[in-house]
Amino acid sequence: MKLVNIYCENNGVTKAYEPGTSLLQIAEDQNIRLESAILAALANNQLKELWYEASNPQTVRFIGYAHPDGRRCYQRSLAFLLQKAVKDTFPAYSLSVEHSVSNGFYCELNGVGGLSAPMVGAIARRMRELVAANLPFEKTKVPTKEAIDVFRRQGYVEKARLQQTRGKLYTSVYYLDGYADHFYGPLVPATGALSSFGLTPYYNGMLLMFPKAGNAEALEKVTIQRKMFDVFQEHKLWVDILQAGAVGQINELVQRNGGDELIKVSEALHEKKYAQTADRIASLSPNVRLVLIAGPSSSGKTTTSKRLSIQLKVAGFAPKVLEMDNYFVNRDQTPLDENGEHDFESINAVDLDLFNDHLDALLRGKRVQLPKFDFGSGTRSYNGACMELGEKDILIVEGIHALNPKLTEAINPRNKLRIYASALTFINLDENNRISTTDNRLLRRLVRDAFFRGNSAQATLHRWASVRRGEDKNIFPFQENADIMFNSSLLYEINVLRKYAEPMLYRVLPNDTVYAEACRLLKFLSYFEFISPEDEQKIPPTSIIREFIGGSSFLYR
Repeated sequence: MKLVNIYCENNGVTKAYEPGTSLLQIAEDQNIRLESAILAALANNQLKELWYEASNPQTVRFIGYAHPDGRRCYQRSLAFLLQKAVKDTFPAYSLSVEHSVSNGFYCELNGVGGLSAPMVGAIARRMRELVAANLPFEKTKVPTKEAIDVFRRQGYVEKARLQQTRGKLYTSVYYLDGYADHFYGPLVPATGALSSFGLTPYYNGMLLMFPKAGNAEALEKVTIQRKMFDVFQEHKLWVDILQAGAVGQINELVQRNGGDELIKVSEALHEKKYAQTADRIASLSPNVRLVLIAGPSSSGKTTTSKRLSIQLKVAGFAPKVLEMDNYFVNRDQTPLDENGEHDFESINAVDLDLFNDHLDALLRGKRVQLPKFDFGSGTRSYNGACMELGEKDILIVEGIHALNPKLTEAINPRNKLRIYASALTFINLDENNRISTTDNRLLRRLVRDAFFRGNSAQATLHRWASVRRGEDKNIFPFQENADIMFNSSLLYEINVLRKYAEPMLYRVLPNDTVYAEACRLLKFLSYFEFISPEDEQKIPPTSIIREFIGGSSFLYR
C-alpha cells in the first residue's frame, strides 16, 4: 500500500501514514499538545473534523479554542449538546437558539412562557452528564430527501425547509446518541471536549455561555445588554409575523415572488425607523443639537447619517455634518499600539480638546474655523472653511468613537442624542444555527472593498481580524450608551450579496492562509437563494445595501 506524507505545522514533522488514517490518529501518534484540547484541524488550509481521513498528502495544522475556527467548532458542538439535553430533559419542548448577546447565545424553549431557574438547572445537569459520558459526534451524508424526513420527525420544521430550498442531492447529518442535527461547519470529536460552559436564566429564556478566547477554562463574563436584547426581540416579533425568521422561509419567498415583497417590506421598515428617529430628535428640540452615530465596520453608518438627514429636513431641521477625521492629531503625535505601529483607531488619535472646544462653540451659536487633515502628509491645517449653527440646524457626527464618553465629555448630555447602528442579523439558518452579525458585516465589506476600494477578498479577509480587535476595544464596550439602536440589516441582503461575494471568494487560492475562511463563507452563502437581476433593480437607490453593491443616489467618500 502506498503511504501518504503528512506534514504537521505544529511540530514541523513530516511522516508517512496509510491512506485513511484519521487526523485524530495522527495527532495522537505525534503527541500534539496545544494550550487547550485539540478541537479540529486545518488540512491543506481547509477546516476538517478530527475524524477526517487523509487519503492524499496533507499539510495539517491542529487547532484548539484559541483559533477562531476552533471556537466556532466548540460553539456549534455546544449548541448541539444543549439541543440534546433539552430533548432528554423536556421532550415536549424544542430549543430555539435566537441570537448572540451578552457574550453568549440567547435561547428559548418553544411553548414555554418563561424558563425557571430549576428548569435551566436541570438542562445544565443533563449537559454535564453527556459531557462526562464523552459521547462521539458522528457525521453521515445521506440523500437530502432522507435528511428532510429525519428533521421533520424530530420537529425541525425550519431545518427541513432549509434543505428543501437548497436543492442539493445530499445533506450532511450529525448524530449525538441517536439524535440528528445539521450544521454548516465541523464539530468537535466528542462531548468530552465541551467541559467548559455556562447556562443561566436570561429574560424569558436562558443564556448559553462560552469560554474566553484566551482561556478555555474561564467563562466569558455576562455583560447585560438590555438595549441590544430589546432590538433583537423587537425584530424577532416582526419577522415572526412576516413568517420570514429563517433562511428557508426567505428562500421560499424569493422563489415565489422573486423577493419583491421582502425588498419592499424591509425598506419600508428602515424608512419608518429613520422617520421615528427624526421625530424623536424633533421632540427633544431645542435641547438636542448634536447627534452622534457610531457602529462597527460595514454597519451602514454613512447611509444612516444621510437618510436621517433627509428625515430631519422633512421635520423642518437643517442637518450639518462634522467630519471627525479632520480632528486627527498630527502623525508624530499619534499613539502607538503594542507592536509599535500607529494606532489610528485609538480615541487618543483624535484631538479631543480641540474637538470638544469646537462642539461647545458651535452649540452656543459661535462660528468656528474647521481643520482639514491631510492623510498624505499626516498633518492638520486650515483652509478657511468655517461652520456656524443656525436656530434649526442639527449637527451630526459619525465615527467609531461617537459613543465613547471621552469624545464629547465637555458637552452636556441633554444636548446630544447617541445612535448605535449595526447589522444586527435577526434571522437564523434554522432552529439552532444562528447567523452571525459579524459574518453579515464581513460579506458587506468584502463586496464594498472590491467595488470601491480596489481590495481583493484575500486582502479584506487578512485584515478582518485586526478590524475586529479594534471594534472589541473601541466600539462594543460603549454600545449600551446609545439612546437609540438602529438595526441596519435587511431581510433580503445576503441573498443579494451572494451574487457578488461568491466569485471573489472562489478566487482565494488554496495556499493562502485565509482559504479556510473563504470556504466557510462560501458554504454559508450556499444556503441562500439568489435574487434575480430584475428583482435587484427594485432595490431603491437610497437603500443601505446600495452603499456596498453600488447604485446609490448618495455620494460616499
